[in-house]
Amino acid sequence: MLREVTATRYVAPLHSGGSVPGVVEADDLGTYVVKFTGSAQGRKALVAEVIVGELARALGLRVPELVLAHFDPRLGAHEPHQEVRDLLDASPGTNLGMDLLPGARDYTPEVAARFPVDAREAGRIVWLDALTVNVDRTVHSSNLMVWPTLGTVPPRLWLIDHGAALVFHHRWDASEPAKAYDFRHHALGHAAPDVRAADAELAPRVTEDLLRSVTARVPDAWLQDEPGFAGPGELREAYAGYLLARARASASWLPDGFPSREELAAEEARRTDRTRQQRPDWLKQVPDLHGKPSAERDWSAHLG
Repeated sequence: MLREVTATRYVAPLHSGGSVPGVVEADDLGTYVVKFTGSAQGRKALVAEVIVGELARALGLRVPELVLAHFDPRLGAHEPHQEVRDLLDASPGTNLGMDLLPGARDYTPEVAARFPVDAREAGRIVWLDALTVNVDRTVHSSNLMVWPTLGTVPPRLWLIDHGAALVFHHRWDASEPAKAYDFRHHALGHAAPDVRAADAELAPRVTEDLLRSVTARVPDAWLQDEPGFAGPGELREAYAGYLLARARASASWLPDGFPSREELAAEEARRTDRTRQQRPDWLKQVPDLHGKPSAERDWSAHLG
């Protein structure tokens, strides 16, 4: 199971994500980004976070430590925003925490220019996302962090935010383990990811034992009342079975056809031009702010 901590202080919400996670301090003196069970994405997003995050870690990729964070909504009584207080009030008990990386930066195109990623590492990350059907790591929202960014230690890529992965668990009857998805706009597509080398290395390591170990880390409470399943044990077997079948069918879904940086820039320019042409004349002189990378997150700003 994941390590358990108890939140002792609610610091601030993070409005950069749709689930509005919060920065909390805990009784182990650690600081965590907590995703709450009461968010609009529901508990399946937390299930995906655990399964994909722990599978990535087992395969040698960098994921901040995940913990089960026990949270008392009274800690957020000072929160001024009613919608955030409603979220906290709906999330008593066990939530999911991710170790906060102080000073980490979003892997935006600007940051990517300073911290290039080699084809091998890019291939391993793209392969993981294709295996777990994580279509939410794009050029516009990478869900990758660069850390550390200071000191003598070389910066490294860290994987975060896997709640949108495992899309098959929203409609189990429509599962297709060999289905291919469009990953041409993956955040690391410009790095010429060597997905075939990654497949040769990683696919044999995705075993039934590994998947059962990973799914065992999901709390029973997040696996209750799933239609068509007798209980948490049967649902864990379904997750493990699906991912095992998908790993064995990797030849059918290996991503390819990634555009270069130049092709991406040209495509973005065409999109911007189309958007401008569709505007009324009085708006055509207003700069287009849509599609720009989000501001870099500096989580240390919340440590106050």
